[in-house]
Amino acid sequence: MSHKSRTESNDFTCVHCKSNVPIQAWGTRHRNHCPLCLWSRHVDDEPGDRACPCRSPMEPIGIEVRQDGEWAIIHRCAGCGTLGTNRVAGDDDERSLLALALRPIANPAFPLDGFRPSAS
Repeated sequence: MSHKSRTESNDFTCVHCKSNVPIQAWGTRHRNHCPLCLWSRHVDDEPGDRACPCRSPMEPIGIEVRQDGEWAIIHRCAGCGTLGTNRVAGDDDERSLLALALRPIANPAFPLDGFRPSAS
């Protein structure tokens, strides 16, 4: 079974929201995640090789800002727990990206009541 549900135009169906997703994205030759919900599928052992046997859904769990300022989506595989990143594409939903980037601020791991930054 293919890692993607292919249509005649080489598009694929998202593993999470079931949207039809174009394989081409602005600035890239192939897409690794849904531009609407940002979910992916675990298909690569090495970037672009499509050799991973897992094929499980990969949940978007965070945003990485790379040294050059480029954003990448951090995904965790629901099947094996592997972490991976995908570059943000030009047509990714901005609200979904911002919601993902703000997730740690919206749900801090510790109470912020009474927090006072230390003076330098």
